[in-house]
Amino acid sequence: MPFKLLSLPRYLAATLLLCSLIPAYTSFGQNAIVRGFITDFDNGEPLEGVNVVLRGTTFHGSVSDRDGVYVVSQIPPGDYILEASYIGYETYSENLSLAAGITVTLSYALVPDLAFLDEIIVEDEAPGEGAANVVAGQQTIRPRDIDLIPTPDVSGDLANYLTALPGVVSTGDRGGQLFIRGGEPTQNLVLLDGIPIYQPFHVVGFFSAFPSDVISRAELFAGGYGSEYGGRLSSVLDVSSRNGNKQDFGARLSIAPFVSTATLEGPLATGSVSFLASIRESVVENGVERVINQELPYRFGDRLAKLHAVLTNKSRISVTALSTYDRARIGEDLQGSIIDIDRTTNITWENRALGVRYVMLPSALPMLGRVNMSVSQLRTESGPIGDPDRLVSVTQYSTSADVSYSIGQSNYDWGIFTNTYTLDSQLGGQYQNIDFNREFVTEVGAYVKTVVYIGSGLQLSPGLRIQAFPSKAQTFYEPRLRAVYVQGPTRFSAAAGKYHQEIVGLNDRRDIGNVFTAWTASPRQDVPSAWHFIAGVQRSLNRSMEVSLEGYYKDMSNLFISEWTALPRFNTNLQNADGWSSGADLRFEIDKQVFYSLVSYGFSVTEYEAKQRTIPIWFGNESEIFNPPHDRRHQITVLSKLRTSLADLNVQWKFGSGLPYNQVLGFDGFIFMDGPVDLFERPAVPRVIYDRPYDGRLPTYHRLDVNLERTFNIGPNANLAVNAGVINTYNRDNLFYFDLFTLGRVNQLPFVPSLGLKLEVGS
Repeated sequence: MPFKLLSLPRYLAATLLLCSLIPAYTSFGQNAIVRGFITDFDNGEPLEGVNVVLRGTTFHGSVSDRDGVYVVSQIPPGDYILEASYIGYETYSENLSLAAGITVTLSYALVPDLAFLDEIIVEDEAPGEGAANVVAGQQTIRPRDIDLIPTPDVSGDLANYLTALPGVVSTGDRGGQLFIRGGEPTQNLVLLDGIPIYQPFHVVGFFSAFPSDVISRAELFAGGYGSEYGGRLSSVLDVSSRNGNKQDFGARLSIAPFVSTATLEGPLATGSVSFLASIRESVVENGVERVINQELPYRFGDRLAKLHAVLTNKSRISVTALSTYDRARIGEDLQGSIIDIDRTTNITWENRALGVRYVMLPSALPMLGRVNMSVSQLRTESGPIGDPDRLVSVTQYSTSADVSYSIGQSNYDWGIFTNTYTLDSQLGGQYQNIDFNREFVTEVGAYVKTVVYIGSGLQLSPGLRIQAFPSKAQTFYEPRLRAVYVQGPTRFSAAAGKYHQEIVGLNDRRDIGNVFTAWTASPRQDVPSAWHFIAGVQRSLNRSMEVSLEGYYKDMSNLFISEWTALPRFNTNLQNADGWSSGADLRFEIDKQVFYSLVSYGFSVTEYEAKQRTIPIWFGNESEIFNPPHDRRHQITVLSKLRTSLADLNVQWKFGSGLPYNQVLGFDGFIFMDGPVDLFERPAVPRVIYDRPYDGRLPTYHRLDVNLERTFNIGPNANLAVNAGVINTYNRDNLFYFDLFTLGRVNQLPFVPSLGLKLEVGS
């Protein structure tokens, strides 16, 4: 049985390859192919969304992808004028004479149109960009979008932008946890240049491993993602980092109350090999702590390095490395005592990741091939540093090969993948019904999807993903479908799909201050699964105004959650649960030359149904339906940016209705009677007598952030950016955590003024 499961993706891939080769030799024998890479002339970065057209007796065209690759196929022999055009760049044109059966590789570096670039950047967006430009749960995020959000740092951060979106619930400015459309943080797949990153969000909620200075773009799929993604139930965040400047050296240095950053990039071989390196370190203890005169026991940092090379006119390769660390004490010893975070801490986590990505254009076919190899590790500890009470480590080795095949206006994608997981844990007997220690899991699979155009304005993208786990003799088939229909200024979109998650994260959500997560293979044969359904409409009201409305439903089965007991914190058995989440997101966006505004509203309902054996004893029912602690019903964000000749003003107001929490009826002590026991000598284990699960609601959350930014030119190729702002302008006491034993309250950040400086030199 394992041999058959292991071989299945192999046979599927071979079948797909043979099917793709048949039309290649039948359709392209008498036609020509033109393909290549398109980059920015100034820095060598790939340009996505460039329109490439060939005009002759017939008309043919294509659009470049995130690697800057374009492929135009099925071109009859003849003379053509090739044009490559992109907003903000000079149009490139060239005369071509194409013979039958020829394959031509032509790569271009487009020159920025300096006469119009500044105006275009603030007035227009590339197709698919902007907060209101959401397509069946998919949103493209650029550094320009991230920098709209007020931040205590001089540079923006992807985490700060994500928390401004409807349907994204965070634990606030502490904790580093994001819940997307009803899903848990461990149900989000996060990729950096194709490398899985298990916990990229820092303990201070403004920051992640993805500052805007180093990323090229990010794709957020809040649900309904295609068959090329898998292994998670809720969402996908696919981040691409910049390659580094291939023409000139550049450096950025910044200092702010929370973090200091240094970034360096430049050519190792002009025009062909470049590097990008970034390092960030928190300065909380010497920065914001002194500003607000309050201890914040948090330290974090990240380092990113990337090497990118043009091997030939048909191939590219890149190597990306990332490391992050976080230390924090959350929810304990908060009664005014001084915490030495170097000696002891409540929670730490560290990411280590390394990946290689190879992109190539085969010699004679209208195909693009990508190969990814990576290793990623997350290590989490809880307890004193050097002698943790609990320790969990997950290491993932991944290899994948993907092929994109173009036939006219249609695209066909397929790929194969393997993932090997090593799961280590030392939990001191906690989560008693799971045998942890060390576990090995292997996953193999394949996927196929296509994009076809039907009639006028209708685009369909069906797909299928097959995942097999030979060690557990399990195979899953996951159908996917995405659809887009464009009628004038109105676009309708929809998506549906089936998803499974074999490697799961376990967290005791009864305690909101507990961010410790244990990773393991599904404890039983019942693997968590979900169905996604999304439908939405987006309309351009005029050149600068857009509105979108999107509804969604997620049906989740075989979830693993903490058993409902009186034992506090991370010390419990697991129970099975089913769940569902539904809601709607409304967005209205204005983007003019001097003014930008986004108003969004999110409504959602999430429910779990627990079925543990003790529920009839506790509550008298066969099962218990409750709202989990991330069930935020209402969420509003108002974001505005005013651009003036003196400075840019950013303002953001956020509102969130109260989250569920556990109401307490009382306390007692428990002594296990395992024989004759001296009740005066054996200490009792403290227990909390809870009311029904999450039957209360915390107070509402709202906060106003404001900042001003101005950039000064201080010399040739040198700029100094000054950022002054305030977090929590009206000093709202937003609750983060309440310790039931000490009655200590921990709030989100208070009124925090900030002043940051960033020096940019060169590119």
